[in-house]
Amino acid sequence: MSGCQASDVTTPPFPAFRDPRLPIGKRVADLLTRLTLDERIAMLHQFAPAVERLGLAPFRTGQEALHGVAWMGPATVFPQAVGLGATWHPELLRRIGEAVADEVRAMRAHDERIGLNVWAPVVNLLRDPRWGRNEEGYAEDPYLTSALATAYTRGLRGDDPDRWRTAPVLKHWLAHNNETRRDTTSSSVRPRVLHEYDLAAFRGAVRAGAVAGVMPAYNLVNGRPNHVSPYLREQLRTWTEQELVVCSDAGAPSNLVDSQHYFDTHEEAVAAALLAGVDSFTDHDQDASKTVERVRGALRRGLIDASVVDAAVRRLLTMRFALGEFDPPAEPAEAAGFDTPAHRALVLEAAEQAVVLLKNDGLLPLSDATAGTVAVVGPLADACRLDWYSGSLIRRSTPREALVERLGAERVVFVEGTDTVRLRTAAEWVRVPDTAVEERAQEGSFNPAHTAGRTDLPPVTLGPAPTDLALADWGGGVLTLCAPSGRYLTVAEDGFVRAAAEQPEGWVVQETFTLERHGEGHLLRHRGTGGYVCVAAEGLKVAAPGGSDGAPEVAETAEPAVFTLEVVERGEDAVARAAAGATTVLVLAGNDPHINGRETEDRTTLALPAQQERLWRAAHAANPRTALVLVSSYPYAVGEAADALPALLWTAHGGQAAGTGLARVLFGDVSPAGRLPQTWYAAEEELPDLLDYDIIASRATYLYFDGAPLFPFGHGLSYTRFDYGDLSVQRIESEAGADALTVECEITNVGPCDGDEVVQIYLGAPGARVPRPHRRLIAHRRVHLRQGETARLFFTVPAEEALGFWDVAHGRWAVDPGTYEIHAGASSADIRRTATITVDGPPPAPRPVLERGLTAADFDSADGITLVDLTKVRGDAVACGDDTVGRLLFRGCDFGAGARTVTVEAARAETTGAAAVELHVSDGTTLATVAIPPTGGPYRYTTVGADLPTPPSGVHDLHITLRGALRLARLGFSG
Repeated sequence: MSGCQASDVTTPPFPAFRDPRLPIGKRVADLLTRLTLDERIAMLHQFAPAVERLGLAPFRTGQEALHGVAWMGPATVFPQAVGLGATWHPELLRRIGEAVADEVRAMRAHDERIGLNVWAPVVNLLRDPRWGRNEEGYAEDPYLTSALATAYTRGLRGDDPDRWRTAPVLKHWLAHNNETRRDTTSSSVRPRVLHEYDLAAFRGAVRAGAVAGVMPAYNLVNGRPNHVSPYLREQLRTWTEQELVVCSDAGAPSNLVDSQHYFDTHEEAVAAALLAGVDSFTDHDQDASKTVERVRGALRRGLIDASVVDAAVRRLLTMRFALGEFDPPAEPAEAAGFDTPAHRALVLEAAEQAVVLLKNDGLLPLSDATAGTVAVVGPLADACRLDWYSGSLIRRSTPREALVERLGAERVVFVEGTDTVRLRTAAEWVRVPDTAVEERAQEGSFNPAHTAGRTDLPPVTLGPAPTDLALADWGGGVLTLCAPSGRYLTVAEDGFVRAAAEQPEGWVVQETFTLERHGEGHLLRHRGTGGYVCVAAEGLKVAAPGGSDGAPEVAETAEPAVFTLEVVERGEDAVARAAAGATTVLVLAGNDPHINGRETEDRTTLALPAQQERLWRAAHAANPRTALVLVSSYPYAVGEAADALPALLWTAHGGQAAGTGLARVLFGDVSPAGRLPQTWYAAEEELPDLLDYDIIASRATYLYFDGAPLFPFGHGLSYTRFDYGDLSVQRIESEAGADALTVECEITNVGPCDGDEVVQIYLGAPGARVPRPHRRLIAHRRVHLRQGETARLFFTVPAEEALGFWDVAHGRWAVDPGTYEIHAGASSADIRRTATITVDGPPPAPRPVLERGLTAADFDSADGITLVDLTKVRGDAVACGDDTVGRLLFRGCDFGAGARTVTVEAARAETTGAAAVELHVSDGTTLATVAIPPTGGPYRYTTVGADLPTPPSGVHDLHITLRGALRLARLGFSG
C-alpha cells in the first residue's frame, strides 16, 4: 500500500475508517461517505483501482486456492479436491486450509498481485461423474461436502474473530454439474432437490461464519441465469447476519446478454445482477471500463439508484476491513509460512489419506523383503500431473521415483506403456531436432490462459532418419506425442510444431492431436486449433483454422500432410515383457487432468481408455501378481479389472507428494482408509442424462440409485479389521432448545495392525409417504485405532436436519411421524449395526388447496415438464412443449366440503396450435379441461376460470395434464 499512502490518513489522529478501535460497520460507513460515486462504481469491478487521495490501495477479488495457491507460480500443491474429499477428514482439511492461507499471506508479502479474497472451495455436488470438473468437488453427498467445505474455509479464514487470514468464496452457486453448453443450459431443479440437495451443500459453511461469500455459476436454474438468482436474497443471505460478497464468474455478466440473451442490453443486465445481489463483476479481465460504463448507464436510465451501488460496495469494503487492509501495520509483521517442513509433512499426510483400497485379495500390503522386483508401468507411473487450478510444483514425487527411493533402482523396472511410433510422409520421416531445452521460471499469471507457448525452439522437421515418438491414446481418439527428450509435441502462436511442453496444459490444450484416416495414411489434426499439420519450409506447421478461444492464430492455409504411422513397439508388449520378469506389477492408469474431462469439457464415457485397458490385461496375463492403481480425477467403470485382478486402488492426482504417499500405502507404512466420495457405477448406461438434475426422479447418486454399483459411496478397504459394537440413538433437547439426535457407537480394531476407520452414520425412512433416500449420510468420523483398541464414538445431529425433508405441500421443512432407522457402517452398502427411533405426532396435514391453491412447481412428481422462471426476478413455473404431454401429481389435496371452480394462471407465447390444462382425480374422474389462449409472451400470464361439474370434496390426489406449449404458474380453487 506504500505507493498510495497519504500522511493525513495513515498517521494519528486517524479518520474513523482507519481507527481499529471502532466496529467495522462504523468504519465502513465512514469510508463510504468519503468516496465519490465514481470511486464507488469503480470498486464493483474485480480489479478495483486505488483511491490515492484516501490512501486506498488497489484491490482484486479472486485468488484461486482450490488445493493450494494456483496460477501465481511455485506453491505447495495438495491433492485434488476430489482426493481431499476421499479422506473424509474435516480436521485434515482445516489444517490444509490454514497452510494455504499461510502461503497466500507469505506470497503476498513478496508479490502484491496475490489476492486475499480466495475463490475456494468448490461445493458443487458430484451428481454425475462425467462432469468435466469432477476433480474440483468434494463429494456427491451434501452433508459430506458441507462438512469438508466448512473445515477448509475455517482454515482459510483463521481463528481470529476480527482479522481474517483470507476471505474464502464458495463456488459455484447453484446446481452446476455440466460443462456442455454450460452458459446456456438450464438445470431444472424442483423444490425438494433444491433444498435437500443443492442448497444443503452451501448452508453449513455459510452458517459456520467461515465464508466471505459465493460465486454464481455460469448456468441457468429453472430458466433464470444464476447471476440474477433470487436465491441469493431468499436463501443465502438469510443464513447469516454476516455481510456476504457475491463475486461473478469470469465473463458471466456479459453472458446475460451475449450468449444467454436474457436481457436486451448490458445496462439492464448489470442492474438486474446488482439488484439480485452480485457485488463484484469479473468481466473483461483487467479492463474495468466496460463494467463501469454499464453501471453508469443503468444509473442514467433509472434502472437502479446509487443506494444499490452503495449496498454492493459496503459488502466489498466489509470484506476488505475484515482482511485488515485499513488497519495500521501489525508490529511485528505477521509471520507466514511458505513451503515449510510442516507443509511438506501435511501434503504427504493428505496424499496418504486420500488413497482408497477398492479391492484386495491378499496381494497388499507389499513388504520391502518380499516384494522382489517391482514393475511399475503405465502412463501415470512416472508422472506427477497438475490440473488447471494447480500451482507450480516446488517438489514432486512420482510412483516410480518413490519406489526407487524405497527399493533401489535395481529392483524397479519402469515402462510407460505408450506405443513407440514413427511418422513419415511420402518421402521423409518426421524428425525432432536434438536440442537442449532451457528451463524457464514460472512467474504466475492472473489468468494462465493468456500465457504464450514457446517459440524459441526449432520446429519439428522432416529428414532421412526417423525420431521415435511415444504415442499415448487418452481415449476418444485423443493422442499425445512425446519426443525422446520427454517433451510433448505442441503448437505455439506461430503455428509450428515443436517438442517444447513438459506436459499437456493450458486453457486450450496445445499438446493433443487426432489421427484421421485418409486413403492409405492419416491426417494429423491438432485439437487445439482444429487445423491439420502440414509441411512448411521451416518445418511442420498447423494449417488454418485456428485462433478461437485462446488457440494460436494460424493465418495461412496449406495442404495437410498425409502421414504413414509405423508402430515400432506396442505399449502392451513392453509391459508384458517387464511384468514377466518382475515379482510384482503395479499398473498406473488414469487420466491427464487437461485431457478428456476438465473445465469446459465433460466426459462422454466412464470407460478406461482402450490403450490402458490393454496394459493391465497384458500385465496380468504375464504376471498374476498385478495391481491396478487408478490415478484419476473421476471414477471409471472397471468391472472386468475388479473381477480379474487381486488388488485395485484409486487416488486422485495427489499433488507434490503423490508418489511417496502411494508407496507408503502400498507397503503398509500406512493402512489405507480413504473412502469413495461418490458412487462408482458399473457402466454409463446406469446414469441418467447429463442434464437431468432431478436426482429423485432419475434415481441418481447413492441416495436414490436402485441398482448395484461397482463400488458404493463410502467404500474403502483397510489392512486391518474393525468390529462395530452396540449402536444406540436418542432424541434429546439440546442446550439451544432445539431437538437433536445423539448417536452412540462402539468400534474396535480387531485386525493385525493399527489403522483408521471411517465410521459412517446413515438415516433411512422406511415406509415414508414421499420418496426418501435409501439411506442418507448424517454424520461420520475418521478415527485412528491401535491394534486391539476400542473407542466409543458420540454424534449429535439436529433432529430436523437428520429426519426432515422439504415438504412441498406446505413449503417448509417437516419431520413426519413414524419409525426411522439409524445405521452405522463402513460404507453406504456395508451396514454393520442398525437402531431405530420412533417419532410421535399427528399425521401430516393434507394440502389446503381451498385456502392456498397450488403452486405448479410444488408438485410431488412429474414427467414431460421443465421448470422455468416465473418472472425474470423471482419464482418458478412449469413448462410444457408443443410435442410433449406434461403430467403433474399433487398428493393429498384437501378440497374440504367441495371445490366448484378452478382458476388457472398460465402464459402462452405461441399463437398457433392449442394448449390446455386438464385436471383429474385419482379415480380417473375428469374435473375440468381449461383452454389457455395466447397471452403475447412467456411472462404475460392470464387467469382462466372454469366450473367443476363434479366438485371434488375431501382429500384426493390431483393429476394435472398439460397439452401444448404453455407455462403453468398456479391453480386456485373455491367452493
